[in-house]
Amino acid sequence: MEDKLARQKELIGRLREAARAYYQENRELMSNFEYDRLYDELSALEQETGVTMAGSPTAQVGYEILSELPREAHESPMLSLDKTKDPMALADWLGDKEGLLSWKMDGLTIVLTYEGGRLRKAVTRGNGEIGEVITPNARVFSNLPLSVPFQGELVLRGEAVIKYSDFYRINQEMGDADARYKNPRNLCSGTVRQLNSAVTARRNVNFFAFALVRADGVDFSDSREEQFKWLASQGFDVVEYKRVNRESLPGAVREFEERIGENDFPSDGLVLLYDSISYGLSLGRTAKFPRDSIAFKWADETAGTTLRYVEWSASRTGLINPVAVFDPVELEGTTVSRASVHNVSIVEGLRLGEGDQITVYKANMIIPQIAENLTGSGSLKIPEACPVCGGKTQIRQENGVKSLYCTNPDCQAKRIKRFSLFVSRDAMNIDGLSEATLEKLVDAGCVREFADLFRLERHKEQIVSMEGMGEKSYENLIASAMRARETTLSRFVYGLGIAGIGAANARVLCRAFDDDFERLRHADREELEAVEGIGPVLADGILDYFASDARCGEAMRALALLSIKKEAPSGGPKPLEGKTFVITGSVEHFANRKEAKELIEALGGKVTGSVTAKTDYLINNDITSGSSKNRKAKELGIPVITEADFLKMTEQERE
Repeated sequence: MEDKLARQKELIGRLREAARAYYQENRELMSNFEYDRLYDELSALEQETGVTMAGSPTAQVGYEILSELPREAHESPMLSLDKTKDPMALADWLGDKEGLLSWKMDGLTIVLTYEGGRLRKAVTRGNGEIGEVITPNARVFSNLPLSVPFQGELVLRGEAVIKYSDFYRINQEMGDADARYKNPRNLCSGTVRQLNSAVTARRNVNFFAFALVRADGVDFSDSREEQFKWLASQGFDVVEYKRVNRESLPGAVREFEERIGENDFPSDGLVLLYDSISYGLSLGRTAKFPRDSIAFKWADETAGTTLRYVEWSASRTGLINPVAVFDPVELEGTTVSRASVHNVSIVEGLRLGEGDQITVYKANMIIPQIAENLTGSGSLKIPEACPVCGGKTQIRQENGVKSLYCTNPDCQAKRIKRFSLFVSRDAMNIDGLSEATLEKLVDAGCVREFADLFRLERHKEQIVSMEGMGEKSYENLIASAMRARETTLSRFVYGLGIAGIGAANARVLCRAFDDDFERLRHADREELEAVEGIGPVLADGILDYFASDARCGEAMRALALLSIKKEAPSGGPKPLEGKTFVITGSVEHFANRKEAKELIEALGGKVTGSVTAKTDYLINNDITSGSSKNRKAKELGIPVITEADFLKMTEQERE
């Protein structure tokens, strides 16, 4: 008995620490798989011993709030949901009743209150008892009605989410690769709880209603489905659901499962809710769970394999990331052989060693992760030397997480990654300079700073003689560098790699300082924070960058070789204003789908990742394909057009 109680205490400590890191600090101490496994072990021990200790995650609804946002108590506790991974248990729970099966969205739960038809208050779930007031941020959610037809007091709950397409866009725009968010949920949590609502507005937060708490005087005929329909009539996007009974439930679960791979929004399972309001309420609740609903999580498909080695990948900030490389296995219909291990803390927690027998899975059926280490040899050595430059490494602990860094300020990886960002498509856009080519130029001493990229003709003989180059490649490279000399200041500023400044922030900054680099680099904190979207953290990054004489000198020498043109004004005709597009399949007339998306947005349109009733056009060069997006478009009567069709629509604007 004592051993079991001691194990309970150990599990409580580990789970609370992991949950605090994940929900409050947007960092990851263990995988979801590992958290669920330990949580289930703790629940079983509590059942067996009959003891539930204070502070146990099974007894706690949430965690303390660490924020400067105002706090407010909820009228009634916002409870967690009981869960199962067994489809038969789900059917047994429903019994002979009818229910609603919906996505379990993976974002941040919000409570909205409307009075007199207008949004009055928005509060996060917080710890279930007390939430954070985020009303100014909710007002800029992309799909939230600020006013509704119903004039009485309306209280509802829903999930704020950031779609995968926006998640990838925002991460891509971040100049500092190491500052990028790990998943859409972490990004959403930070976005919804921003102190500056302008940042929230740019990140395209969506709200999906999943529960009506109160709408006095409205008769819903004892049906949750009628509540959903009524909320939709008030202008809310309601979480997608299917009406089910015991017989139809398994098929509905399979239908949802088949669509996970094509969803643009993050989800971590399903929710089953009794349709009858009175029956659900009559069941009451436990200390933690309501009895009118239950969560379903797919049993993760796992596969056993052998860990061959851990690859340590250095970045331009010096952070060295561990990636597990293992014998290829099939998971969720694809072959995987690599999985990020995130940091040294997780490497140590998994007790990894070369040759260990491990099991792997896909988190939310998408992202490869290590589930368990069956061998647990712990023999893996943390590198004492940087894999790129051989410089001394250092383990740094920040917020309880250990990470590995290269301490050499002249590390080649840092230099190459800096140059790679500088020449990238959204920065100076110098074609022909892959990381492999940059590595050769740096090794040969041809490139030591940004300005050298525009003086490559000085090293013609060396470059022509390099493996894989030759006269033609050299001429193309020089021509590309010459073309890149005429650019905009925002591209140049983004290419400098200032911490946290992505392509979008660079445009905002340059516009605020009238494309005057001297004004920008000498700006003080007050001037920087006056720029829309530039808060204290980004201002710190800008000030730190320009505080370095070496960095300023490098930037000025490069800028002296460039011809800076003014950004085109953002006004003018917007022929695609109000139109929503989805792009799928390969593209031919654009470099990639991102380039097509940028054109649509420049002409006033919007691009989303999934086909819905709000989509105006689906762009797919294979208009006869049987893809799920094509099928959905045809079901909804949405035109499927080719790139050529689309370009005809925009021909005048492209001339």
